[in-house]
Amino acid sequence: MSRARADEEEYWHSSKFRAFTFDDEDDELSQLKESKRAVNSLRDIVDDDDDDLERVSWSGEPVGSISWSIKETASSSTSSLEGRDSSLQKGSSSYAGFPKQVSSYSLSSLFKGEAPHTQCGQMTLSDTGVKNYAPELRRPKAEYKDYSSDWSPKDTVRRMQRGKICSLERFRSLQDKLVLLDEAVAGHDGNVITAVLIFLKRTLRREILFRELEVRQVALCHLIHFLKETGEQKLLLDLLRFLDRTEEVALSQYREHLNIQDVEKRREFLKGCIGLPFSAEDTSHIQDHYTLLERQIIIEANDRHLETAGQSEIFRKYPRKASILNMPLVTTLFYSCFYHYTEAEGTFSSPTNLKKTFKIPDKQYVLTALAARAKLRAWDDVDALFTTKNWLGYTKKKAPIGFHRVVEILQRNNAPVQVLQEYVRLVEDVETRLNLATKYKCHDVVIETYKDLKDRIQLTAYKCKVERGSAEEEKINSILNNMVRNAY
Repeated sequence: MSRARADEEEYWHSSKFRAFTFDDEDDELSQLKESKRAVNSLRDIVDDDDDDLERVSWSGEPVGSISWSIKETASSSTSSLEGRDSSLQKGSSSYAGFPKQVSSYSLSSLFKGEAPHTQCGQMTLSDTGVKNYAPELRRPKAEYKDYSSDWSPKDTVRRMQRGKICSLERFRSLQDKLVLLDEAVAGHDGNVITAVLIFLKRTLRREILFRELEVRQVALCHLIHFLKETGEQKLLLDLLRFLDRTEEVALSQYREHLNIQDVEKRREFLKGCIGLPFSAEDTSHIQDHYTLLERQIIIEANDRHLETAGQSEIFRKYPRKASILNMPLVTTLFYSCFYHYTEAEGTFSSPTNLKKTFKIPDKQYVLTALAARAKLRAWDDVDALFTTKNWLGYTKKKAPIGFHRVVEILQRNNAPVQVLQEYVRLVEDVETRLNLATKYKCHDVVIETYKDLKDRIQLTAYKCKVERGSAEEEKINSILNNMVRNAY
């Protein structure tokens, strides 16, 4: 106990720091000397091995200098006392227990936006947002206006074109807002024009906005397109009514049927659209749309009953893959030619009834009916589709779509060679006929065409393309022999 007490007395009486006196040595030089001695004593405690590494503080002075030590000691006295108290409470017995820390305050890390890291889990500069402001130290003074609100309409538009964030709330008067809009239009940037229009739409009454846009057609077109894209139907209709564009109002209302899922409600809605102020041509289309949907509802109900009851052979053999409701006219015609081709004209599902009701052109009707009947491999129906009679009773084949297209459709539906050859022969252009016959291996058509052209060279060359000993080879030999006899 006596030894411990002696050590304690020696510690308190051997302090290197001088006590407070009123002597004249308490001048500025003596303070600097005392600070230097304090720094040296701290170095002994911390045992810093990196003394040769020059580190720079926020003020630009080397870390470890006397002036830096004084400033740092004065600014961090409170935090160091709190840290010391907490360490004592945790039971630390000596300064040697502190972890070695290396200062990370440097100008290079500061201007790169890097925050110093600590080893004690404390808040770093990145947590306090200092990182976001450090790069601003090099920003020129002219850029400080970025954070102000004194930009003119022209400067605001230019900044928006460069992708800068600008607040438009400072433009409060109607005149300033209109000047801003005119500058945006003059800049020919659609995104800026749309952004300004959204601001005006939010801050102006509709009557004032519509009145000013009426004399600014470019901005008006942008707003109309924007309202259509965003689906603001009510505001769009109000704008079109203000502009007295009755037909556009009607078309906008007609588009609403796309959002109606229930088929009965859609039919009633279309019935109400017939009385809207459309043009004569558009009124006809709306009427046809309503009639078609009404016809589809009837056909769908009947066919669903037949398919469920199993009373129709074609529905048993070819089950329906989808409903006919809300399908286009051409799809409805194909469906009718596929399932109801032989029905009388008086029924709603008859193809001829659809053709007559909706004034379908002959080319469209023949093309659709051919695709449907060829898919069913109903070759007799295909033949009857192109057979016509004249007033003398003679029959001939005629195709309003051209027989070369008939051949292509038949081939896509895997028609037999005999059927293909019959329609390839009906192609009038010789070169097209030979190309189709060669492509689809209609040998008889190729041989007969070369015979009519009396082309022995092509016949001899084509002989190599048919099988040896086949009927086609014998036919070519017979034709070549007759040509030789007729030559002598």
